[in-house]
Amino acid sequence: MLETNKKRKFDFSALRRSNILTPIAALLFIITLLSILSPHFLTVSNMINVLRQVSIIAIVSVGMSYTILTGGIDLSVGAVVALSGVVTAILLKNFNVNIYLAIAAGLAVGIISGATVGTMVSSKIKMPPFIAGLAMMSIVRGIALIITGGRPIYDLPSYFSFIGGGTLFKIPFPVIIMFVIYIIAFINLKFTKTGISFYAVGGNEEAARVAGINVKRIKTLAYIISGLASAVAGIILASRVMVGESIAGFYYELDAIAAAVIGGIRMNGGEGSIWGTLIGALIMGFLKNGLNLLNVSTYWQQVAIGVIIAGTITFNLLKKS
Repeated sequence: MLETNKKRKFDFSALRRSNILTPIAALLFIITLLSILSPHFLTVSNMINVLRQVSIIAIVSVGMSYTILTGGIDLSVGAVVALSGVVTAILLKNFNVNIYLAIAAGLAVGIISGATVGTMVSSKIKMPPFIAGLAMMSIVRGIALIITGGRPIYDLPSYFSFIGGGTLFKIPFPVIIMFVIYIIAFINLKFTKTGISFYAVGGNEEAARVAGINVKRIKTLAYIISGLASAVAGIILASRVMVGESIAGFYYELDAIAAAVIGGIRMNGGEGSIWGTLIGALIMGFLKNGLNLLNVSTYWQQVAIGVIIAGTITFNLLKKS
């Protein structure tokens, strides 16, 4: 029995292997190349600006990483970004609700959405994650459009702007929130039984079930985390632009998936590092910023990101073969 437990523990630990070296090398290469091509790239102000811009997608990508680690995917994250920001904005402007209650309501939007997707995926019907996320994306986006009438929510209270536009010790507050979330996610995935269970479920769902892991609970929890992370990002975005928009967050799901994949999260689940996801988001952020400084068309920027995604995955696959 003791040997069996040790073997299982070893197997679960092996599931945490990551491909983080490849994205690190890619990030360093991009930074070096862009700093040579543009004298304005490697400056303190520009680095802070990139981190501020990346923070929202990076936060969404944390939740996406959890779902991918369990072998799923969450296509509703962009819509949740929009609805959470809209709900918070409406409560602040139209109902003069206390800011903490308004934020709590915005976060509840993400939790409820994530729990719904997770239930559809993990219940007896076992709806494919792609379909469940797609359905929730349509529902949530529709609700956002209905409650706003398709119009932006302007004139939000000035004190709300600190969350998305304020600084603490000269560091943008969204960047601080981003790093705090990543540290919490790292501790959870690395050092807790629940965190290891996400890898186990994604690596081999049946083996995880035999080992005593509540697979349904872990899958549902992954989507709840995804919804919550998206809600945090939505509130930050609404605070930054001081507008609640039902059309916010379009294509965020694609950026979040790209960040996770570039960072070494395996699409089949069970393998990857949360820090790799952050590096993946930084790669996209630095690349877009550098190409903007070089006056490269946004169309070519999409091509470049696609090449990075394909190149990173190809390298990792060749490395394993």
